[in-house]
Formats: sequence, C-alpha cells, structure tokens
Amino acid sequence: MRVFSSLRARLWLSYALLVVTALGIVAIVLFAYLWRNPFLYRQTLERLRAVETMVLERDIQAQGQPLAVTMEKAAHTFNVRILLYSSDRQLQADTSSADKPPLPFPRKNLVTRATPFIRDENGGSWLYTLRQLSDGAWLMVAAPRPRLSIVNVFTDDLLPLFFEGGFVALLLSLVVALFVAKWIADPLQKVIFAAHTMPSAQIKPVEERGPHEVRELTRAFNAMLARVQSSRQSQRDFVANVSHELKTPLTSIQGFAQAILDGTAESPEARRQAAEVIYNESGRMHRMVLDLLDLARLDAGTADLQMTALDMPAILNATAEKFSPQLQKSGVTIKVDISPNLPALIGDGDRLAQVFTNLVDNALKFSPRGSEITLRASLVNGEMHASVSDAGAGIPAEALPHVFDRFYQADPARKGGEKHGAGLGLAIVRQIVQAHGGRISVRSGGAGTTFDVFLPLSQANATTLVRRRNLF
Repeated sequence: MRVFSSLRARLWLSYALLVVTALGIVAIVLFAYLWRNPFLYRQTLERLRAVETMVLERDIQAQGQPLAVTMEKAAHTFNVRILLYSSDRQLQADTSSADKPPLPFPRKNLVTRATPFIRDENGGSWLYTLRQLSDGAWLMVAAPRPRLSIVNVFTDDLLPLFFEGGFVALLLSLVVALFVAKWIADPLQKVIFAAHTMPSAQIKPVEERGPHEVRELTRAFNAMLARVQSSRQSQRDFVANVSHELKTPLTSIQGFAQAILDGTAESPEARRQAAEVIYNESGRMHRMVLDLLDLARLDAGTADLQMTALDMPAILNATAEKFSPQLQKSGVTIKVDISPNLPALIGDGDRLAQVFTNLVDNALKFSPRGSEITLRASLVNGEMHASVSDAGAGIPAEALPHVFDRFYQADPARKGGEKHGAGLGLAIVRQIVQAHGGRISVRSGGAGTTFDVFLPLSQANATTLVRRRNLF
C-alpha cells in the first residue's frame, strides 16, 4: 500500500471514498423508496385508476343502467375487484366471488403511504383506489398486491438508474478530487523539497500557494528559514569575531614568550616587560572566555538567577561608588538621580549589578574630561525604569540597531569601548535584562548616549532563561 503513503494519494482516496459513500447512501434511499413504491405497484395503481374512471364515465352514459352491471362488466374485462360502499361506509356490492373474504373500508392512517393497500380478513394485501360518488357512496377498485422480490426491485428499478447517474457522478468527482489533491499537495511538496535542501545557502523562500492552512504553513516555514539563515550567519560572524579577538593576545603572548626562550629579552627589565605583557594578554583572554561562558549559559537557560527583593537605589549607588577611583583619574563626575518611594524589585542582585557596572564602564570610556554620567531610576507604567546617560560623542544612527551584537564595531579603527561595539559586555547586559523579563534600548542624538533598562517589579517562579522565555 505504498502508493497511498503520499498526501496527494490519500486526499484523492479520501475524496473518492466520500463520494462512494454519498452515492451508496443515495442508492439506499432510492432502494427504500422503490421498495415501498416499486414500478410494478405503480403500474397496477395506474390500471386501477383507469378502471375507476371508466366505470364512472359508463355509469353516466348508461342512462338508467344499474351501476352494479357496469361494475361487473369492468371487473370481468380488466380482472379487478370493484366494491361499492354506502355513505356510512357499509359494503353494498362486491364483484368478487363469494369465496373471497370481504374488504373492509380503508381506515385513515396517520402516516400517508406511498402505495395504498389494505388487508382482507385472511391477511391478503390489496392495492386499491377510492372515489366518493355524487350521492355520498364510495367506489373502490382493488387488485391483489403483486408479489415481487428484492432482486426484481434492485435489477429492474435501481441498477439502471444508479449506474447511469452514479458512474458519471463518480467519474466527475474523482477528476475534481485529483485537482483538489494537487492544489493542496503541490505547495507542500515544495516546502518538503526546500526542507530537504536545508541548510544550503542557495535556498530561497517558498512561494505561498494553496488553501489558507497551507499558506500559513508556508509563511511559518519561510520565517523559520529566515531565522535559520540569520542564525547561521550570526554563528559564522561570531566564530570569525572570536578568532579575531583571540588572535591579537595570542600573537603577543607567543611573541614575548619566544623572546624569553631565544634570549632576545636579555635584561631583567626586558624579561619583566615580556612577562607583564604575557600576564595582561592572558588575563584579557581569560575575561573574554568568562564572558563567552556567561553568554552561553544565558542563551542555553542554564544560568541560575537568585531572585530576591532588591533596592534599586542601593544598586545604583553601589555602582557609582565602585567607580570612584576611575572617576578621579578621568576627571568625570557621576550623579545618581532616584525618584522617591520606589517599590522593591524582584531580581538577581549580582546580575543586575553586572548590568549597570557594564553600562557605567562603557559610558566612562567615552566620556570627555569634565563631563558627567547620570544614573536615574523611576517607576514608569508599573515598571522599574533605570537609565545610564553620558555626554560623549554619541553613536552613529546606522550603528544603533547593532550595539548589542557580539563583537560589533561601528568604527573598527576605534577599540576599547563597548559603546562602539568591541567586546561582549553589552550583549551580556541584554541577555541578563531579558532573563529578568525586561528590555533594554539605546538612545543617541549626536551628543551623548542613554541606555534605558525596563524591568518588571515581580517575577514568575522561574530561575532560568529558558523557563522565562516560555512565560514572557
């Protein structure tokens, strides 16, 4: 049955079975109708009605001849039984022989029968017609109900009608079913083909065709394809950026280590300088690896968040105090502006401290001497809004959408600061904020930059990023 394993074949078969079932129901209904009122019954009733009409017409034309004589002649000629009932439905005349049981006057049934028949005292069935005369009497013309078999009804009445109309209907419906199956299955085949060719770089979005549900599936597939291609490109860029960032310290470490080994650094001062470079560059690599591990844990949802009630003013004030030595050296001041009566915030204190530490460190690197960095906190629309603003040169408009990308550099010639995309600090900041169910954005109007962090006051009972993504 491998031929019916495809969706197209199954749709065609389902449609065919549906049509065959419908035709079968029609055949059963027709058979039931014909069984209740077959063609042979209809012929007999037509003969009885003709005899009835003829008797009435001859009675009018007989000019005094008794009705009983007309009834006898007609009954003998046409081999039927004619009965006459009085107005009170009592039998007055019967053309049949005395050995046949009398027929009772028909009773009115609640359900009208397709074929009128009555039973005599012996249980025999008679087809009949009944007409009321002008004087109130009733004239009945009756004949024994013909005996027939189911086979006769089926072969004589049903089969010709069913095969003539049913065959044409089935043929047309199967042709329609083929087009319907093709209309549904062809777009799905294109989606399947595109899925098999993934992750080829040449793959293109699938054209939207077919019914509404198939179009929805195609749109979902195209969106997934775009995400996969974007993810693959991001992975390639990420690997290239990591390799580039690690290449510089590794080159320095290798060069100065070689200088120590081959004796180029002869004096104690030269060896000390080489050791310092090796130590500093290895520390830089160590911090980069720790940042990458942080990002990996946040992405995978394995970074546990210790959720407790936090005081946002305390976090911002502690962050400002932490940078006091750097602020004195750079000649930059820091200001903390807190709205009064802020509610407690549910979050991970260490992780949120890391967020604002990275943001202040980033602002400090590009703040000119004599400028000011401002930390603010307020309640906006039921959320905690915290911001870090500086008075630096600002970020170009074309670079704003990418400042949270890993290793992004708006100006490759300028290194050392997260504001222009070098490093992982802002990427980690965004991941931590999202892990708290919040969001972060950046504003820069040519002079000065502001990072806005919005955090919900309460958190669901989840401690990992994966669980939070399912909730938010």
